Amino acid sequence: MREAEGYLELGLAQQALETLERLPDPYCDNPVALLLRAEALRELERYEEALGVFQRLEELDPDDVRVYLAKGWCHKRVGRIDLACADLEKAAELEPDNPLVCYNLACYYSLAGNKDKALSLLKKALTLEPDYRKLVPAETDFDPIRSDPEFNRLLEAAGETA
Repeated sequence: MREAEGYLELGLAQQALETLERLPDPYCDNPVALLLRAEALRELERYEEALGVFQRLEELDPDDVRVYLAKGWCHKRVGRIDLACADLEKAAELEPDNPLVCYNLACYYSLAGNKDKALSLLKKALTLEPDYRKLVPAETDFDPIRSDPEFNRLLEAAGETA
């Protein structure tokens, strides 16, 4: 598993996956091995396969916020923004003051066309982590609401312009 982790750190997802496939059966359902497998699949843009592994991780540990963040990321990339929002809502239930969860959920709600939730969550994220305001101008997920006056007022109040 350490070898696979090393490959992932080097950006060699295929080698990481091949290493994980050589693990003996008792390790196949090990949460660390599953997480490494899911991350390798995600790096390889094999999102549907990664989602299956993340689902197994969710079953093993339904309180792991990282799993919901990763599932949401994959769901977004397979065009299921509704499921991405649901994943991040679960993460927000577990850690309502996690700025990364709030920021990503704001992104997904923006893409889903729910401006009010997007703005509310973005405001919360920027309150919890003011440095996130530097990410907003380049964040294409906010393009659907970027021209909205409320969005621009929020950014002005946070000290950043779109």
